[in-house]
This record gives sequence, structure tokens and C-alpha cells, in this order.
Amino acid sequence: MNRLQISNPPLEFMIIYLRGRIDRLRNEDLSRGASAVEWVVISAIVVGIVAFVGFTIKNALKGKANDVSNCISSSNGDSSNC
Repeated sequence: MNRLQISNPPLEFMIIYLRGRIDRLRNEDLSRGASAVEWVVISAIVVGIVAFVGFTIKNALKGKANDVSNCISSSNGDSSNC
């Protein structure tokens, strides 16, 4: 390999460091990216489930709150309607 002679030590260090990083990236296992994608998909599914459950609970509570409100506003001392 044709080596470039550089008299600047910080620049020499940076070139050596970058060559090492490039070599490590070329020889590294490429399945790490697939694992990250799997975690993103799993997280999206969990967020979807939590959103669905939250929406369902919110609607159920809103319905019961309306029932209680109607019962209170129409109370005439008789509790047979509620």
C-alpha cells in the first residue's frame, strides 16, 4: 500500500483511527441492524396495544360518567332509575 507521509501527528492519528474504524465496520456482523429493526417493530406493536386499551378505558369511563351525571341531574329522591 502506498503510504502518505504526514508530519502532522494529530492528522496522522485521525487517519489511522479512521482506517481502523473502516476495517472494523467492514468485518463486523451485519445482524445488529436487523435486531434494531425488530425492536422498533415490537415497540410499535406495544404502543398500538397501549393506545387501544387507553382509548377503550377512556370511552368506558366517559360513558359511566355520563350515566352518573344524568342520574344526579334527574334525581327526585327515588333511586329506582339509577
